[in-house]
Amino acid sequence: MAGIFQRLFKSGEAEAHAMIDKLEDPIKMSDQAIRDLKKDLQGSMVSLGEVKALAIRMGRDADEGKRLAQDYERKAMLLLQQGQDGKLDAADVERLAREALARKEEASTRAVEASKQAQAQQQMVATLQNNVNELKSKISSYENDLVTLKARAKTANATRKINQRLSSIDSNGTVALLERMKEKVEEEEALAEAYGDMADASTSVDDEINRALAGSSTSKADDSLAQLKAKMGLDQAG
Repeated sequence: MAGIFQRLFKSGEAEAHAMIDKLEDPIKMSDQAIRDLKKDLQGSMVSLGEVKALAIRMGRDADEGKRLAQDYERKAMLLLQQGQDGKLDAADVERLAREALARKEEASTRAVEASKQAQAQQQMVATLQNNVNELKSKISSYENDLVTLKARAKTANATRKINQRLSSIDSNGTVALLERMKEKVEEEEALAEAYGDMADASTSVDDEINRALAGSSTSKADDSLAQLKAKMGLDQAG
């Protein structure tokens, strides 16, 4: 029976070793994968921030272009109004109004272009944000896998150590040692009981001797007292 258990323990130990060997590489690979993904995540976050900043700047440029276009149109209207009122020379009014309207068109064109670029950047922001979210999800998944792998590795390592210790136990030798200890204890107990009996026997003889002597002494004292009373003529009944 002991041989069967020993073979089982050795088999379990071999399986534990194999499991640990198989787990070590995935754990290292998962660690490296997480580090790589986190680097990618950092790079993606930087790119996302840059694209967001560009989208904001393009949006502001579009708003500024619209504002300038409206402002140049307002100025052209004021020039025409003042020319109509005779406050400005008609030739100057025409020239300046055309110039204001030309700049209005330029500003409108820039606003339209900036608005298109802002929309394109917003689409890029959405794409990068999805990539960032996907990377975060992968990192979380890998971290969970790594926790599981490490837990399995610890379990396998603990199992290996237990099996190794159990397999190294000499069952036959242990049983023989226990039997020798049992015999020794029984011998000691028997000796203790024997000495106890001897002590009890010795004490009983002494007690009997002392009692016999005590009884004899009491009888002689009584006889002496009776003789003394007779000599003195005393009533022994009294």
